[in-house]
Amino acid sequence: MMTDTRPKPKPRPAPESLPYWQAAREHRLTLPRCLSCERFWFPPSRTCPHCLSPELEFQDVSGRGKVYSFVTFHRVYHPAFEHEVPYVVALVELEEGPRLLTNILDIPPQDVRCDMPVEVVFDDLDAEFSIPKFRPST
Repeated sequence: MMTDTRPKPKPRPAPESLPYWQAAREHRLTLPRCLSCERFWFPPSRTCPHCLSPELEFQDVSGRGKVYSFVTFHRVYHPAFEHEVPYVVALVELEEGPRLLTNILDIPPQDVRCDMPVEVVFDDLDAEFSIPKFRPST
């Protein structure tokens, strides 16, 4: 077992994702929404992947969704996560449509199921970054 206690890797935001990360720091989940077709998407990009319009704005979303797919990690792939194994990496489908790659917290990994309702929570990595993650909701 690894014993290195290095800090967790930090996100490296691209210019088009800065509003997402700024909102996460404020514990808000916000996504780009097309002003032409009105659809949300993730990850953020400069144009709508649905209709290719460059007209977009970031809007807060509900933070509710369901587990679309998931995998449980039992190996330590980075020393900073040594004390978290096993942990769940999931694809969560938000009520608004987009799917986010994230972690599922506050539940034993063996109890995570597809279609399980979840809600966003924020993991404060440091003063600069909060990471949106999800937990079971009722």
